[in-house]
Amino acid sequence: MARQPRRQGWPVTPAASAAPVVRLRGVGQRYGRTVALADIDLEVAAGRMVGLIGPDGVGKSSLLALVAGARAVQQGTVEVLGGDIAKGRHRSRVCPRIAYMPQGLGKNLYPTLSVEENLQFFGRLFGHDAAERRRRIDELTRSTGLYPFLARPAGKLSGGMKQKLALCCALIHDPDLLILDEPTTGVDPLARAQFWDLIGRIRTARPGMSVIVATAYMEEAQRFEWLVAMDEGRILATGTPAELMARTGHDALEQAFVALLPEAKRRGHQAVQIPPLDRSQADDAANVAIEARDLTMRFGDFVAVDHVSFRIQRGEIFGFLGSNGCGKSTTMKMLTGLLPASDGQAWLFGQPVDPKDMATRRRVGYMSQAFSLYSELSVEQNLVLHARLFHVPEAEVPGRVAAMLERFDLQAARSALPMKLPLGMRQRLSLAVAMVHQPELLILDEPTSGVDPMARDNFWRLMVELARRDKVTIFISTHFMNEAERCDRISLMHAGRVLESAAPQEIVAKRGAATLEEAFIGYLEDAAGTAPAQEPAAASAPPTPSPVHAPNPPTWPTRLRQSLARIHSTQWRESLELRRDPVRGAMALLGSLILMFVMGYGISMDVENLRFAVLDRDQTALSRAYTLNLAGSRYFTEQPPIATYAELDARMRSAEISLALEIPPGFARDVARGQPVQIGAWVDGAMPQRAETVIGYAQGLHQQWLVEQSRSRTGVVPRGLLEVEPRYRYNPDVRSLPSMVPAVIPLLLLMLPAMLTALAVVREKELGSIINLYVTPTTRTEFMLGKQLPYVLLALFNFGLMCLAAVTVFGVPITGSFATLTLGAVLFSLCSTGMGLLASTVTRSQIAAMFFAMVGTLIPAVQFAGLINPVSSMTGFARWFGEAYPASHMFTISRGVFNKALSLQDLQAEFWPMLVAVPVIIGAAILLLRKQET
Repeated sequence: MARQPRRQGWPVTPAASAAPVVRLRGVGQRYGRTVALADIDLEVAAGRMVGLIGPDGVGKSSLLALVAGARAVQQGTVEVLGGDIAKGRHRSRVCPRIAYMPQGLGKNLYPTLSVEENLQFFGRLFGHDAAERRRRIDELTRSTGLYPFLARPAGKLSGGMKQKLALCCALIHDPDLLILDEPTTGVDPLARAQFWDLIGRIRTARPGMSVIVATAYMEEAQRFEWLVAMDEGRILATGTPAELMARTGHDALEQAFVALLPEAKRRGHQAVQIPPLDRSQADDAANVAIEARDLTMRFGDFVAVDHVSFRIQRGEIFGFLGSNGCGKSTTMKMLTGLLPASDGQAWLFGQPVDPKDMATRRRVGYMSQAFSLYSELSVEQNLVLHARLFHVPEAEVPGRVAAMLERFDLQAARSALPMKLPLGMRQRLSLAVAMVHQPELLILDEPTSGVDPMARDNFWRLMVELARRDKVTIFISTHFMNEAERCDRISLMHAGRVLESAAPQEIVAKRGAATLEEAFIGYLEDAAGTAPAQEPAAASAPPTPSPVHAPNPPTWPTRLRQSLARIHSTQWRESLELRRDPVRGAMALLGSLILMFVMGYGISMDVENLRFAVLDRDQTALSRAYTLNLAGSRYFTEQPPIATYAELDARMRSAEISLALEIPPGFARDVARGQPVQIGAWVDGAMPQRAETVIGYAQGLHQQWLVEQSRSRTGVVPRGLLEVEPRYRYNPDVRSLPSMVPAVIPLLLLMLPAMLTALAVVREKELGSIINLYVTPTTRTEFMLGKQLPYVLLALFNFGLMCLAAVTVFGVPITGSFATLTLGAVLFSLCSTGMGLLASTVTRSQIAAMFFAMVGTLIPAVQFAGLINPVSSMTGFARWFGEAYPASHMFTISRGVFNKALSLQDLQAEFWPMLVAVPVIIGAAILLLRKQET
């Protein structure tokens, strides 16, 4: 039974006003030497659905980012909603009226947050109270079919569901201008159709809303009311789809776009011709490339592939189509031996597929969607490397590489780097790399995504040649329906099952559909048990928006309340992400205690149980008594005596002993006569400070022994003119632990919070969610304070744990004011987390930020802050830096409270530098954070 054709567009809405919603004049944009936009002049009428069409790299995303205010304008004027978007004041004013959905599946989402939490976060950012957030979230998720998945993490959604959630997040504040950058790239046709049905319903409910969309799918661009065709940063033409097709004399938009390209680009272009596949030997077992029978894959209780069966002929172009997450990739991995099947059987060229058989894998070539090329190697070097990786005989490598360069027309670019090549040429290189070892099976994962129609046709001509001339079996996954129509056969999958496997024309005829896309969507809807999409008027409406107008400026108390709400929203989200990251969570909760034990017991200046040996050349009772005097001390442990100088040298080299004493001949005689006595002491000087301590202890014991000998012989203790009687306060035993523990606490309070906070901003840069800072009302100060607060609280929690461990485990009591120590810890935590934010702001990767934070805190604290040597003993820059560095003052506060029983009155001078440092460090981090991408 034939299905009703799916709606191909929406009613054209009249312009809301004569004034354009967007106006660009002489706009230019460069990235280094690359020209992204060149002298763009464009006006977009309000209330329209406008599409930007063209392949990747032509400037669509750059143009949309400029309009959204996410990217700084380099040249020209960009007016949005009646003002210059380059001016910060206007940008802040119109930001709540713009919604921007960046390119990439869920790029503006937070993967560890659930659907509900993502929407709650965006609702808080735009100032909705709890009741209003609940109403909007329920209505949006019911309208998009996400309501049953409110508790599911965003990272575990399919591609289509991610895009729906991203759209819900963008629409939660009723924008007047909706900007969508390739929102359906990588999304299956059913999810794509549902997405555009949702947009249609929203526009029906809010006719004054303007929508600007960038897309690489010409079939969906044909639905838009007005199009802007772009190539190499310039506008080729503007008009309705019908106007563009009429202007070029073509009845398909893709052909019309090719006709709009410059003559030099389209010269010699011809439509792709695919010779029919010879099926005369289709039933011959020797002609079968791949066969699967009841192939099944389970991950725990989840069935990813459910009893899949089919047979693929040699030289056949076989297309895999299906909804996102339906099991296509898993099926491919099982068929090629990359993943062992749970049940069923598969044969590759007549041999059972064995995951451990590397010979089988070498018969397969793979071209990923993301181009698995080495950017630092040239075109020729990439080919040579992959040939060697697949064990091509060394003598054959030059010939294979030369053949690939010639076949794929890469001779002129053999010395170029891949990233310098145009997208179409880079695609040919990736195919050449996959073919250099002459595989019999070629797997292509969305190989033409983002490529212009001419380059896509050229690519298909190469694939047809491989399949028909070389009998290479080609697996291809794609979401382009016009590409699927070129396959010999296609397999439609959903939820791990094959719904249909036949030639594209047979599937269309069997379904009674007008197009392959319509037939495919029909199969998916039947399998999922969902009804076909209805007209916008019959669909459930999204939240009823307020009229389109510029809002009145809020009052000062309202702005303050909204600002505090945005700070709270940011710290709430950061806290959730931190709790759900096991590595960062463990580091935050246990890292300080572990390092405190390591450093508290490991960093010790105590010299005890020092191993020493004696080279006794006197061999008298007195010389043995001298040796026993040292051995009886807690500082020294005697080792077997030394016989020769060679033995002395060998034992010190092997670190068997650290101190060697040489007692000369006549030692007892000289002592008895009262003559000066000299003992040779050989000390391991590899650690100078420890060596000096050893010498001090040895000299002290030596003098004590001489005094005892004098008293035993004469009954008189020799006295000098001046004697010094030392008395140690605060640490009478002069042990390292009471000194090190109060110093380790500030050191860890500096290093760990800084390293954890260093990931806060740069992580969002890497994931792409930093775009939410650029296009939401959140200010830099609100963003940074919201990021900082969870780490300050964590730092104070760790401070409490370390103080508890100091008292109970290390036995170092707090003798002074704990309130003073806590106040210092609060200020110091603000400083340390501020340093982490500063590191996160000026770096672009998490590794660099961690390294920056660790080096920027640990080295200054050890070298200049008085951890080992007092700041007062330093001179020049070291002295100046040490007195300005916050850790110097926190060391003084911690040691004063732990060891000297000091209070706030005694230590108030140490607080003022930290009070000054807090706004300086945080202010520097805020100033260096950009509110726009440059």
